[in-house]
Amino acid sequence: MAQPRARRSTAGASATSTAAKAHRELEPLRFEPVERDPAYTRVARAIEAKILARELRAGDALPPEMDLAQQFRVHRSTVREALRRLESAGLVKRPPGAKRMVVSRPAAAELASGMRHALVLHDVTFVEVWEAMMVIEPEVAALAAARRDQQDLQALTSVHEAFKSSPKGDPHAVEVVARFFELLGAAARNRVLVLAKQSLARVLAPSLARMIDKVPQARSRIADAQRRIIGAVHDKNAEEARRWMSKHVRDFKRGYELAGISPDTPVSVD
Repeated sequence: MAQPRARRSTAGASATSTAAKAHRELEPLRFEPVERDPAYTRVARAIEAKILARELRAGDALPPEMDLAQQFRVHRSTVREALRRLESAGLVKRPPGAKRMVVSRPAAAELASGMRHALVLHDVTFVEVWEAMMVIEPEVAALAAARRDQQDLQALTSVHEAFKSSPKGDPHAVEVVARFFELLGAAARNRVLVLAKQSLARVLAPSLARMIDKVPQARSRIADAQRRIIGAVHDKNAEEARRWMSKHVRDFKRGYELAGISPDTPVSVD
């Protein structure tokens, strides 16, 4: 008696499967329309690809707009919009008095500005930037100690003196602190690190301005850390430079805590 029941169960499952398959066949698959990029975007990408492949180098002149329009088989207005896009990205520029665009390199300051905006728009918090600085800045200081020259030392010392002489409440004091970090990056002679770090100190500047004169000893501790780091860089003592930069960056977090600024506070540009 058990076997017939099993057969009926199998037959029932088969019927259900067949019905489901038929139901699926009655419902046609649906796809979203394919999005097509505007022609000026495709033109910009094609020129950008040549630049990034180093087939076009900084200083090379692009063909005239009419020639580009003929090559891409698009209207001249399309080429102009593509070139505007590339110019905004810092990949091309028009020298004063020139009729044709030339290939250019994005300036570090422009890249840093774009990064700052991205950090703000992504709601990056103070503690996230601080963690990045804890990873990057001590190694930058160590490299600066190993690779610095006399000009680097003079520049660091000049900025340090400017910070010490800045009066309480001076809004430019925070800019001087950021400049100190930038000069260490330059002394490290590593362009990747310079580009990676350039926006970090700057993006902290607005909240640092709220902290620097609110927390007792904040200015003196910053000045002392700068002095110690300069001394280590002067002596080419990479380990000491790394150690003091770690202390310096840790102090920032402690200062924010004492100022009542939450570590989860989003960074800003003003």
